[in-house]
Amino acid sequence: MKDYENILAATQTIDATRIVLRRFEIIDCADVFEYGGDEETLRYLEWDGVADLTEAAEAILGYYQQRPGVFAIALQETQKCIGCIELRLSPQHEKTSFGYVLSRQYWNRGYMTEALGAVIAFSFEKLGLNKVESTHYTGNEKSGRVMTKCGMTREGLLREEVKIKGTFRDVVHYGITRREWLSK
Repeated sequence: MKDYENILAATQTIDATRIVLRRFEIIDCADVFEYGGDEETLRYLEWDGVADLTEAAEAILGYYQQRPGVFAIALQETQKCIGCIELRLSPQHEKTSFGYVLSRQYWNRGYMTEALGAVIAFSFEKLGLNKVESTHYTGNEKSGRVMTKCGMTREGLLREEVKIKGTFRDVVHYGITRREWLSK
């Protein structure tokens, strides 16, 4: 079996056109607080976010830097962190899922589509996985559009599958296989 974890741990950056996916640094505290302290940005996430710069630093040191599949989404020109994308490997099934968050100030500019496209390419080209999959909750159809733009297919809906911030949400599943990705 391929050593996915070591490949992922050894990957410091994944380049895209306008952004770079890179490891989080402590200097990203203010940027993490910018998106992690915004209720609207966090509306469809299970994560409660951060209340101040201290909690942002704790998130970076205690979570982001401890997991090899977590990348800051940073602007190429300034290295400003505008969000986060995380790969969650299932080595036994040769697949990964992902989660992401993007600072509201950067919505509707194609940054998340670019980040996800880079993660999908990395997952198939470098990790050699067979499938990339994820979900979004109903009400957050913009997330589904990002997945569709990146070649993913809607695979199904689980009704009232999770309770997020006091509201039961339907979960919409998306996926793309290696075969599908190679044929595009």
